[in-house]
Amino acid sequence: MADTHTKFLLGEDAIPTHWVNLLPDLPGDPLPPLHPGTMAPAGPDDLSPIFPMALILQEVSPEPEVEVPEAVREAYKLWRPTPLYRARRLEAELDTPARIYYKYEGVSPAGSHKPNTAVPQAYENAQAGIRKLTTETGAGQWGSSLAFACRLFGLECEVFMVGSSYDQKPYRRSMMQTWGATVHRSPSDETESGRANAGSPTGSLGIAISEAVEIAGQNEDTNYSLGSVLNHVLLHQTVIGQESIAQMELAGDEPDVIVGCVGGGSNFAGLAYPWLRRKLRANPSPPTPRFLAAEPAACPTLTQGVYAYDFGDTAGLTPLMPMYTLGHGFVPPPVHAGGLRYHGDAPSLCALVKAGAIEARAFRQNETFEAALRFARSEGIIPAPEPAHAIRAVIEEAESARESGEERVILFGLCGHGHFDLAAYDAYLAGTLEDPEFSAGDRDAALAALPEGAPSLV
Repeated sequence: MADTHTKFLLGEDAIPTHWVNLLPDLPGDPLPPLHPGTMAPAGPDDLSPIFPMALILQEVSPEPEVEVPEAVREAYKLWRPTPLYRARRLEAELDTPARIYYKYEGVSPAGSHKPNTAVPQAYENAQAGIRKLTTETGAGQWGSSLAFACRLFGLECEVFMVGSSYDQKPYRRSMMQTWGATVHRSPSDETESGRANAGSPTGSLGIAISEAVEIAGQNEDTNYSLGSVLNHVLLHQTVIGQESIAQMELAGDEPDVIVGCVGGGSNFAGLAYPWLRRKLRANPSPPTPRFLAAEPAACPTLTQGVYAYDFGDTAGLTPLMPMYTLGHGFVPPPVHAGGLRYHGDAPSLCALVKAGAIEARAFRQNETFEAALRFARSEGIIPAPEPAHAIRAVIEEAESARESGEERVILFGLCGHGHFDLAAYDAYLAGTLEDPEFSAGDRDAALAALPEGAPSLV
């Protein structure tokens, strides 16, 4: 039984010295990314025009752990370890026998989990002599994190921000510019990819990725940096789950279910993968913890996508990845959870969903904001729209525990605060927040354009 503490804190000496690499423990044989031109398996040399070799080696590493460079660990000390909270007031609000814990990443300088990977990416690019990084961003949490990290290591930063989020979240732009980044509304006039997609003015992460990759590919002193999906990105985020294991031990509890929101997968993997490795390695594997991924109903990649090889971007510049996809040409409705508006997901996460190791649920915009308000009014922290999806799932789990009369320990990732999302809260409080509909027709049209020549995964 847990004690009466609310916060569970670790000292700086508890910052992980290694990242957890789940690739060696994934079920089945790994499926390689494919070169976009030849459809042959993509190797390190195919990635070298836009990534430094140190990150490419992390991407394909067969080692179960990868050492964190000392300079990165020193930078982590600015905000890590992050706190674990027992959500006692939310438990009382829900009148549930469930015990709810959340790992809070909103204490980082950028207000989210994204600096966990932005810092090592900026560091390795600086070590390789790169002058500038380009990237995309949805809600702006990734863009602001990379702008912060580039400032730490003396790099320039150019960000293509998805149009709908550029309009909805002006102060995320201000944050990036404060740290010295250049920010473009995507689709932009800066690139061929942007001009070709001018007919989709709300933009998408796929379009913004195309723009950033195009710029990086044209300049030898410029590389591209991605905030989710790729293996090395998920690897960096596992500091979250490793710390949470130590903190749950301090709490005297063990989770029955672990919940996270999913857009590309970095936040979810960061929390879940260290726990999942323990479960996969146990013999026999225990029934708990269960792993639950929460996504937006307007962009339901895991729940309504197809498992196939697809491009990671709209223009088809990136390698093809095996994943659940809505089609690389799919442009999701402009929901406020801009970080979750992506047509695909991390290949490792998708493989785990396909294998039944992870459950996925989709939630509509208004029900997620109802959950966010309930959390803010009990726990005090105003959550970003992205983790509001996880909170919606947590409430469902807690209510299920109440109805069945069983104890249940729930751990979830609160990956960022909502201080720059208050316009969305204004709309919800005024009763004008929309519930955008997912268009199966748009999905089917996008899926009809899946790349030809790729092997079938059916």
